[in-house]
Amino acid sequence: MSWLPKSPKARRRLTLVAAIAPVLALAAGLTLWGLRDTISFFYTPSQAHAAKPAAGRAIQLGGLVTAGSVVKHPDGRVEFTVSDHEASDRVTFHGDLPDLFREGQGIVAVGAFRADGVFEAKQVLAKHDERYMPREVAKALKEQGEWRGDAGQARK
Repeated sequence: MSWLPKSPKARRRLTLVAAIAPVLALAAGLTLWGLRDTISFFYTPSQAHAAKPAAGRAIQLGGLVTAGSVVKHPDGRVEFTVSDHEASDRVTFHGDLPDLFREGQGIVAVGAFRADGVFEAKQVLAKHDERYMPREVAKALKEQGEWRGDAGQARK
């Protein structure tokens, strides 16, 4: 007894599926392999310490700017600390910061860790009003019990 269907029509369909499935699997695998260096993961400082991303790997680091940590240098470089109340990371950025950047505010820095453990940001994103915070930062702060975003909003 054969495992192939008796109907010629069903055999053609099975042959077609057997020929297409490996091609689709190969295409999906090659796509993911090609995108491996362009995918940017989001981490809070404590998640980054746990995951230990490789130096030079593009990631997004989000959290709150620690009060008193912002140091502006004459050459245009800015150094500050991003914290999630469990861990903190030193960030260095060369360029213009967003107008709404300030201490105690939620930000997302896009860049990579250097070999010395300092995060070198290529871009710094800040919230645009009092209630906005990037979804990933808000979720991470809620999980840690540090979320204070709903305190100022009116109850319905």
